[in-house]
Amino acid sequence: MRPHLICLDLDGTLLTDDKVISNKTANALKKAEAQGHHVMIATGRPYRASESYYKQLGLKTPIVNFNGAFVHNPMDPSWKSIHETIALPVVNEVVEAMQPFTIQNIVAEVKDDVYLQYHDEKLLDIFSLGDPRITQGDLRYFLKDNPTSLLIQADPQSVDPIRRHLEDVHAEVIDHRRWGAPFDVIEIIRHGLHKAVGIQHVAKWMDIPKDRIIAFGDEDNDLEMIDYVGYGVAMGNGIDRLKSIANEVTETNNEDGIARVLNERLQLNI
Repeated sequence: MRPHLICLDLDGTLLTDDKVISNKTANALKKAEAQGHHVMIATGRPYRASESYYKQLGLKTPIVNFNGAFVHNPMDPSWKSIHETIALPVVNEVVEAMQPFTIQNIVAEVKDDVYLQYHDEKLLDIFSLGDPRITQGDLRYFLKDNPTSLLIQADPQSVDPIRRHLEDVHAEVIDHRRWGAPFDVIEIIRHGLHKAVGIQHVAKWMDIPKDRIIAFGDEDNDLEMIDYVGYGVAMGNGIDRLKSIANEVTETNNEDGIARVLNERLQLNI
């Protein structure tokens, strides 16, 4: 069988609810690699928060982080990476525009450096994963580089008004999505970026056509990826919108849905 590229979202997809990779799924991925297929991660997480899973699987492929804003190969510094950022003036305008809204915090990330608008112990625990350099204080004064992503933690009733404002004022330069857990968060990245952009870049480098790309996801940040690839799979725990465009809906992230599809499609005999 000709080599396929297997693209994996992390949370709710490759990872169980306990944030681990099951033995059955890990073994299926290793067997796929042994038969000449390629495995890569495509996640909204920064690299520091996905590195342990990358290393656990023994990957040597490029990785898509920040939903396509940062694509690089941790094993090959010479690999032509992508790092698409949000212009600092736009960030300052967004921070300024948030003053009338009820928000808890604004977080900017420059690759693996973290900037928090306000001190927050819970957020510090979350964003300290991977031991990044953390700066706290008004982003308009402390942030000096164009960030990879911007996160706005807001009251639930403020999320939709904030998103409407962003759509009205900055639609041409930024895209935004909503996270529902563990907090109500609006994620902002540069306009036109998503996982499919990163996957296309990697697939071209590997010379693997779209019809030999299999992708697994569960959330709205997987929509473009599932729609783009030759065979898109939605997890059983995924959102309905993703299931409606997927080629297949498999079992949940806790039921080794990835292993079952790979076994069938790639004839792994496991």
